[in-house]
Amino acid sequence: MKDLENIPALMADLGARAKSAAAALATASAESKQAALEAAADAVWARRGEIIAANEKDLDYGRDKGLSDAMMDRLMLDEARIQGIVDGLRAVAAQDDPVGEVLAEWDMDTGLHIRRVRTPLGVIGVIYESRPNVTADAGALCLKSGNAVILRGGSESFHSSGAIHACLVEGLEKAGLPADAVQLVPTRDRAAVQELLTMTDTVDVIVPRGGKGLVGLVQREARVPVFAHLEGIVHIYLDAEADPEKALKVVMNAKTRRTGICGAAECLLIHRDLVSTIGQGVVRALLDAGVEVRGDETLQSIESVTAASSSDWGAEFLDMIIAARVVANLDEAVDHIRRYGSNHTDCIVTEDDEAAAQFFARLDSAILMRNASTQFADGGEFGMGAEIGIATGKMHARGPVGAAQLTSFKYLVDGDGTVRA
Repeated sequence: MKDLENIPALMADLGARAKSAAAALATASAESKQAALEAAADAVWARRGEIIAANEKDLDYGRDKGLSDAMMDRLMLDEARIQGIVDGLRAVAAQDDPVGEVLAEWDMDTGLHIRRVRTPLGVIGVIYESRPNVTADAGALCLKSGNAVILRGGSESFHSSGAIHACLVEGLEKAGLPADAVQLVPTRDRAAVQELLTMTDTVDVIVPRGGKGLVGLVQREARVPVFAHLEGIVHIYLDAEADPEKALKVVMNAKTRRTGICGAAECLLIHRDLVSTIGQGVVRALLDAGVEVRGDETLQSIESVTAASSSDWGAEFLDMIIAARVVANLDEAVDHIRRYGSNHTDCIVTEDDEAAAQFFARLDSAILMRNASTQFADGGEFGMGAEIGIATGKMHARGPVGAAQLTSFKYLVDGDGTVRA
């Protein structure tokens, strides 16, 4: 029985076991990892009743904490969402194994043959909030890429994450892989996070997935390298050459499909030539759908649009709220996004190829889209099966972090008694 009171000892034990498991996983066959993930998927579906019962406890906890509707939506699991977890596990299982993939190879005049090949990172610490499906996504992607993982879910999803984790362990054991390859921190105590951030001897990288507060804490206090996942301050710019039907479809889906995810649109920029036509129609549709539109002075002429404050620009609402303003041209739209965006995901709606090319070239968000809902900012929708998060930094992984992004590389050099002159 673990001593849950002695947090430093608890975390040191998790780290040591993860490091040992990582050494075994580094040489595990692709077939065994695939079998583990398929068995885990079977277990999730077979035990869906247990998972939903555990989730009910978390929902009660969330209500007691006064979580917003959007956060409660993030937390909630039903059969359809559990089917999504199962599908994600199977999708990752079916992917090509990235470990050992030859990224490049060449011969030198000296007689050396050199290969650059993918290799696991080692031990990954994943710290996340609310969404219990991250337990499955992160566990699956780390396993597929040959990494051991220490998962620290949010206090809200404590029971759900535990039930899902048990299924991952069942899959590992059935495939003959070490159960310690996927570990879940068994306490809500925040001191466990502080310990994880400093475990440089056993943890190779930290991936935070959550709000600005969590990511800021990790970036400030981690001694272990971090894949940053910043808030999703997502913009959609309706260009002068926007198609009316596409504009309406894209904006409505991007804002209202699920307001609590990081790919949800938070700010709408409308070219001044469209205010009385497409722009008004889109704003009216948002209002009719129950979205609170906080607009600039021009858009406040539309009935029910409220006045935007300076704090609304650059806000991640994660709710049925959107900021909206009129811009003179593409230059002004780009300037606004550069000032207030988070380099996560931004979209242009336009039929003008040159405008789209300029938007793509001049912005440096991890994901840039044209005429497509920003809710596609998701590793599963990118063909990765699942994701740990959207990395917005520029070092190593960027954009959706899937299995391949959880690897590094090493050089394999062959000679034939070759010596250097």
